[in-house]
Amino acid sequence: MTRQEQREQDAALSRRTLVRGLALGAAATVAGPALAQTGPAAPPTTITTPPRDFGPNGAPTTYFWDPDIIAVDPSFNDLAQPNTAIKRLYTGLLWAEGPAWSAQGRYLLWSDIPNNRQMRWSEDDGRVSVFRTPSNNSNGNSFDFQGRQLSCEHLTRRVTRYEHDGTATVLADSYQGKKLNSPNDVVAHPDGSYWFTDPPYGGQLYEGEPDVAGGPSNAGGKLNPRIGQPAGFTPGRRELPTNCYRIDPSGRIDLVVTEEQVPDPNGLCFSHDYKKLYIASTGKGPGDTGPGGKGEIFVFDVGSDNKLSNHKKFSDCVVDGVKCGPDGLRCDVNGNLWASSNAGRAVGYSGVTVWSPEGKLLGRIRLPEVCGNVCFGGPKRNRLFMAASQSLYAVFTATQGAGPG
Repeated sequence: MTRQEQREQDAALSRRTLVRGLALGAAATVAGPALAQTGPAAPPTTITTPPRDFGPNGAPTTYFWDPDIIAVDPSFNDLAQPNTAIKRLYTGLLWAEGPAWSAQGRYLLWSDIPNNRQMRWSEDDGRVSVFRTPSNNSNGNSFDFQGRQLSCEHLTRRVTRYEHDGTATVLADSYQGKKLNSPNDVVAHPDGSYWFTDPPYGGQLYEGEPDVAGGPSNAGGKLNPRIGQPAGFTPGRRELPTNCYRIDPSGRIDLVVTEEQVPDPNGLCFSHDYKKLYIASTGKGPGDTGPGGKGEIFVFDVGSDNKLSNHKKFSDCVVDGVKCGPDGLRCDVNGNLWASSNAGRAVGYSGVTVWSPEGKLLGRIRLPEVCGNVCFGGPKRNRLFMAASQSLYAVFTATQGAGPG
């Protein structure tokens, strides 16, 4: 190409650039008034259209307050961490439950009940792997004061402890000679005891195994509980009401809360000082002939003799007229109660509700999925992990969780 040809090509490019620039300038002049910002930009949330994308390819949340962390009471501002965002750490589960933090291992484990496995999220690199399979359709998990994992198993209808030497110990599978229903959640006490709930939710195909023919969850006998189970599997039959129990360090099983006091008990936790016990009461399970829970939280005083007293309703979990059904519970070091919320199709109310020790609603965390259970973890125990339907979420807080696991 000669120098003259090069100059002519450069001139043509310059003319095209000038024309394009004039066109864009004219368009900007016309659109300017329409694009003028009249107020602060509203970030996308769980309730906007389109809703917020929590996935790794979604837009980053750079706002000072996460738009889905809501302070109902000003005191919640002392519990929420302003310059952090809710993160979806993993998705692809069938029903996420039972998150528990291993302080020594610096990992979070949780249950994927229908998939009959436990999952692990490693804090150092964010890797997710299968931790234990099969898990006997485990639901609630926790760690005791010695760092041993506790699991509530639907399939085998028992509470199990995993020892440091790799063996497993069955802590409870019956009460007064009758098989447990399907232990749901378990917490450790400093005196060496374990407290757990025993609703009937494991008596369904999706999360465990139905009763033998004629049992409460298989009254018509049309379901075969042996399908999909290993050879020699012996199905059970529901025999007990939906109670709460205490496993004494000696191995003795004590009935501590009856079905009449808290029907269909689900999540439970102690207060930060172990002077109160909170229990979530959820809806009726398969074949449930008892009074049935109403999506409420109850509280008891815990005496020095481990006797419970002063039974009362802590909260009906109704927010703005919407039932935010509780499930998993955890307390922070200030005595506030953090409860998972299942609001069904009421978009914007599923996630987490936070209550003062007096039962006052302090704040909410909105998730795009129903939340089944929560726990505090992270190296400083200041991160709230939320097992929500198909996904695992987490957010840093300005407080710490009380107790292990």
